[in-house]
Amino acid sequence: MKERKPKMKQRAHVMTRRSLVGLMAAAVLASPAVAARAEEATITVHRDPSCGCCAGWVQHLRDAGLTVQVEETADLDAIRTRLGVPSDLVACHTAEVAGYVVEGHVPAAAVRRLLSERPIAKGLAVPGMPVGSPGMEGGKPQPYTVVLFGADGQRPFMRFIGSQAIG
Repeated sequence: MKERKPKMKQRAHVMTRRSLVGLMAAAVLASPAVAARAEEATITVHRDPSCGCCAGWVQHLRDAGLTVQVEETADLDAIRTRLGVPSDLVACHTAEVAGYVVEGHVPAAAVRRLLSERPIAKGLAVPGMPVGSPGMEGGKPQPYTVVLFGADGQRPFMRFIGSQAIG
């Protein structure tokens, strides 16, 4: 009786092929374009329907290529309370994106950085309505700070003049 030898070489080849297919799939999923699409989130903006600067901020986000959904409401205080926006950071509109809160005239560049770095925080805010910030164009732009806030308090996240990052 003739002894059969296992086809180890063929099996090893199949395993190698499977490994190669798996590696190729992982490389495709890790590519920047695919990762960017997977990370892209819709920004839900809560705003008073009569506020013009809020519409300007929404347009700024859209012009920067972000996906925005607008929900108009006259009761922004209830939304801010639900989301935990500190009273000293309140501005004229509130947004939600990927589990974060975005309060006020935060530039798109800061929102993108927030979404790429994903710090442990509640969100970002630009308190008040600084002249020259997105949606508040007109007049001489003032420097202002985007604040990162959360359970650990508040700290500067980025600085801007208009929509231009300065630090």
